[in-house]
Amino acid sequence: MATRVFSDEELAALRSFPAIGKDELIRYFTLTPADEAFLRKFLRPQTVLGTAVQLCTLPWLGFVPDAVLSAPPTAVGRLARQLGLPVEVLHGYGVSREQTRTDHLRQVAKYLGWRPAKSLELKELDEFLLARAMEHDSPSLLFRLGCEYLRSAKVIRPGVVTLLEKVGTARTAAERETHARVAHLLTDERAQGLDGLLVFDPKLKSSRLHWLVAGPVQASPGSVGGEVEKLKFLRGLDADTLDVSTLPAERRRHLAQIGRRLTSQALVRREPNRRHPILLTLLAQTAVDVLDSVVQLFDQTLSGSESRARIKLRDALAERAKLSEDRLALLEEILPVLADVGVPDEDVGALLREKIGMDRIRAAHAGATVRLPKDHGHLRLLEGSYTYIRQFGPKVLEAVRFAGGTEAKPLIEALEILRELNATGTRNVPNGAPTLFVPPRWQGYLDEAAAKGDATAYRHYWELCTLLALRDGLRSGDVYVPGSRRYDNPAAYLFTPAQWETHRTEFCRLAGKSSDFAQALPLVMDELDDALTDLEDTLKKGDGPVRLNDDGELVISPLTAEDIPSEAEDLHAELERMLPNVPIASLLVEMDRHTGVLDCFTHAGGKQTRSPQLKRNLIACLIGLSTNLGLHGMAASCGIPYDVLAWTAEWYIREETLREANICLVNYHHQLPMTAMFGSGTLSSSDGQRFPTRGKSITARHLNKYFVSEGISTYTHVSDQHSTFGTKVIVATHREAHYVLDEILGNATDLPITEHATDTHGVTLVNFGLFDLVGKQLSPRIRDLGKITLYRMGAKADYEERFPTAGPLLTKKANLDLVAAHWDDLLRLAGSLKYGHATASLIVGKLSASSRQNALAAALKEYGAIRRTIYAAKYLSDEGYRRKIARQLNKGESLHSLRRQLHYAREGKVTRRQPEQQNEQAWCLTVVTNAVICWHTEYMGLAVGELRTAGREVDAEVLAHISPARSSVVNYYGSITVDYEHELAQLDEQGHRPLRTVAVDEPGVGL
Repeated sequence: MATRVFSDEELAALRSFPAIGKDELIRYFTLTPADEAFLRKFLRPQTVLGTAVQLCTLPWLGFVPDAVLSAPPTAVGRLARQLGLPVEVLHGYGVSREQTRTDHLRQVAKYLGWRPAKSLELKELDEFLLARAMEHDSPSLLFRLGCEYLRSAKVIRPGVVTLLEKVGTARTAAERETHARVAHLLTDERAQGLDGLLVFDPKLKSSRLHWLVAGPVQASPGSVGGEVEKLKFLRGLDADTLDVSTLPAERRRHLAQIGRRLTSQALVRREPNRRHPILLTLLAQTAVDVLDSVVQLFDQTLSGSESRARIKLRDALAERAKLSEDRLALLEEILPVLADVGVPDEDVGALLREKIGMDRIRAAHAGATVRLPKDHGHLRLLEGSYTYIRQFGPKVLEAVRFAGGTEAKPLIEALEILRELNATGTRNVPNGAPTLFVPPRWQGYLDEAAAKGDATAYRHYWELCTLLALRDGLRSGDVYVPGSRRYDNPAAYLFTPAQWETHRTEFCRLAGKSSDFAQALPLVMDELDDALTDLEDTLKKGDGPVRLNDDGELVISPLTAEDIPSEAEDLHAELERMLPNVPIASLLVEMDRHTGVLDCFTHAGGKQTRSPQLKRNLIACLIGLSTNLGLHGMAASCGIPYDVLAWTAEWYIREETLREANICLVNYHHQLPMTAMFGSGTLSSSDGQRFPTRGKSITARHLNKYFVSEGISTYTHVSDQHSTFGTKVIVATHREAHYVLDEILGNATDLPITEHATDTHGVTLVNFGLFDLVGKQLSPRIRDLGKITLYRMGAKADYEERFPTAGPLLTKKANLDLVAAHWDDLLRLAGSLKYGHATASLIVGKLSASSRQNALAAALKEYGAIRRTIYAAKYLSDEGYRRKIARQLNKGESLHSLRRQLHYAREGKVTRRQPEQQNEQAWCLTVVTNAVICWHTEYMGLAVGELRTAGREVDAEVLAHISPARSSVVNYYGSITVDYEHELAQLDEQGHRPLRTVAVDEPGVGL
């Protein structure tokens, strides 16, 4: 059992002393007076020191390794100094009698209040492991959780094999328990239906299960119809009513994941008690996924029609403007005659006819254009796609039920009427059908059709207005879909009032906010006053880069080029010449040697048997996906069979394992000595990077500025230390601001991020408010900052009196009463995000799109306007602050360049079509990018150390301007050979390659 979970080396490590860090050394190996008194009872020096090692090791590891003499020398030395003993006396501990160590451990355990693992303790451990095995199936994770449990319960850890046997028993029991908890759902009829999903269907040319889990690749009426058919099929199996909440959420996720990855043949081979729970949970999850997919495709397909109508409108307006040029030229000739008071009124007509000519006048009159409606004809052009929209609109209304609050009641009523019209085939909209949701710019179409008695036109326009209002309501959350995950009632994403009561105090402490707005308000007002004081001083100078012009408008001059030390570029070139040349595969082997990053890739089924070739295969998959070679291209390049790479990618390369691997690399990079030269890790930035796509995908969009055809965007979060800690594939036309907070709040690395920079695309009032409420600082670089509206928190006269120069810029008063009335709800919203109860991108998107009637959204935007004003005043008055933001955004751009360099194959076009696959490929690119950053940073540190050893002074200020994202020594191209063991053999004892020797008279060496 043990050898199937851990390798021999890992088993040996689990039984021995690990390396110890500074914090652990201080925490566990510091003796109290009581400890020293306990130890002095032992007479012999070697016994005192040996027992002291056991005394400190037990709370540290939860057990004491047999080889007490192999304890970390730093720990032994620290204890020896405290006890006034020489370190060497430990060598005589337990030599004469083997039972000595065990007897002393028993006394230490009694003194510390620890217990041996006897029958009662092992029974409690079994119960704990079973509960955890219902949530996680990974045996290595369960082993570590068991160790943590025993340590917290002050129970001495039993042997590794014993504990692993307990883990195996718990996993087996979890499978039985899983089946028992869902057995009431597995009637004979349902079991037959589940097994029927695995049967090949000739019409579908696949099994029903494969048909259900295969997502659409484009937004079209056919795709909408296909997803609606899936939804109906699932409802026929009662999948939408399946309640599998008796299983923990992690267990459900795990089982559904296995169901997606296993083939139908593999599932058929599993015993019914294992197969049926997998299919049941997958069916329940798929019912929700397909419902979300139907609504998402409805939004995208309808929006596509609207977008095409908008493009036609733009072209039509351009043509209209061209035709109007002759009439404008004619008007320019007419106006001087009309304005000439010397021409009698009775002669004006004759003079114009004579001067201009009747032919031109008649032609201009004949070409008169009809006055445009308020929307310039957008809805009329969209009506041209009415037949196209009818191909999917009725299907969605028939399959999906919508709900909403009081404000959405007219729209919900209209949807019921439209559903009835579709069902009965009735053409005319009944009298009194609601129109309150129709925006003023479109109301004229309905009024005109009604006035003409054109029932067909009225039906078309009313139906289009209803569907567009439904789309907008779904985006804002004013309309929701019961049973959906993405489009559910927004209130369901937040803590309930009862849940909030238990979290409020802790959240306010963590975020540094008062739960009472009366106490929070003065602090915000002081912040604004301090920022305005600095801005006032800046503007009074009148000649700086930030100043007022003669009209009292802000003038913000661009920042001059940053003053980078001239030595920085030379030093970077010199360091590059000292670094060894390394292929990308060799680099990944080396980084695994230092970090164990490849151990983060665990089997999706929970299996832990790892073949000797697994690490080689994982490296090949990572390179193939990150460079865009693909698995076929990588197989041809490295010689590993394609089916081996495909199996490895299918079972080991997924978002959760990629995230774990990325965390491992970021944390390793964060603790490298050289990394501190780049930044503290408290500042980060985010930006989108566009990649063209090949083939249809629901995430791909046309964007003429970036793509010849279509493409996607990857939104990445980068620290000031050049590491990337977040990646997400988004639709290229979606607003990036919705995704800014996701990775900040979900940051699981050691990076202590407190401040975040973006460009204009990442800025909304909602984000300004939420960042502050969760205890973070949003520091964007906003285009046209001088034109934004600045808010004050009091009377205009008061601010202009206290800040004569800056005060007049604050043109609007914040609605503090609205913020005060919803302060607790704002904190509850922020708490729901911070504790992971809701996804930030989902909430930010809905709040940003909310109507004015949404009081919570309005209050958040009002508070966000105050925070934006404070930020703007600080930004304008502090050039150093502006440069810090610009420098951080430039770091993000340098990472874009590195990723583009890595992602070179197939002209950089992403060929994966499903969003999940695209996200996995983006994460592979991030992992490999971070591996390059880690390797480059580490070797630059070694090169700097060598220079300093040789007597060179290397200024830390100069090192701060060197980027590890610029590397000329890593080779990504050509034939790629992955030989893990051979590469390891090239490294020295510290796991490094030798630096190259640089002649002292080479250019750029002397600094």
